[in-house]
Amino acid sequence: MTTLPGDRPARTAPPSAVVAFCPSPPLLLPVVEGRADGGTVALRAACADAVTGLLESRPEVVVVVGDGVPSGERFGAGDHGDLRGYGVDATLPFDGRVRPGGSRLPTAHTVGGWLLDQACFAGTRVGVGPADLAQLLRDLPAPVGVLAMGDGSARRTVKAPGYLDPAAGPFDAAVATALAAGDAAALAALDPEEGERLLAAGVPTWRAVGAAFAGRHVTARLHLDAAPFGVGYLVADWVVT
Repeated sequence: MTTLPGDRPARTAPPSAVVAFCPSPPLLLPVVEGRADGGTVALRAACADAVTGLLESRPEVVVVVGDGVPSGERFGAGDHGDLRGYGVDATLPFDGRVRPGGSRLPTAHTVGGWLLDQACFAGTRVGVGPADLAQLLRDLPAPVGVLAMGDGSARRTVKAPGYLDPAAGPFDAAVATALAAGDAAALAALDPEEGERLLAAGVPTWRAVGAAFAGRHVTARLHLDAAPFGVGYLVADWVVT
């Protein structure tokens, strides 16, 4: 089921899960971006709207899922990410204060934690990789919140990180269509090899979310489908019943 941005029909049943799909460029953080760019401002606003939609159902736990995490590894209170690789000497906690010996987060989880901070989420956060999402969803009480972090193709234009590939636009368009339609099966069926070739970092996460919710009723909103820097940025939220 698809709705227009900002238009959510009345729910007939309590949700079992709520999902926000956001990309994870470090430029989302103003401290990294520096001088504001119109494309980033729009992206930041869209992500804020999606995370707000995620939190409307008041989940006790939000699972932040992104690539780059070995199977079985989880992030939680006291773990942290840093922005030193992006020219900023700053450490960001994932949940609560940084603790000595805490694990270092991948970029996707660092940005995801920041988005939850911006939305003032005070519940429990768990960070995982795509391989561990399904089991965690079975273990947690409903409604479970999922913050699915991942970018589209980095080959959308000649100035993109991976240069232009004619297949990049149609690939991202298919993902946008699936997100807008709440089509979990289409996400689960994304081609991982083509995603890797097109430098679409979000594919493992999207496939995992799709597989977890295939066959379920989804109310969906697509907030943004853009590529301001030659990288596909897709923002959406789902309510799963």
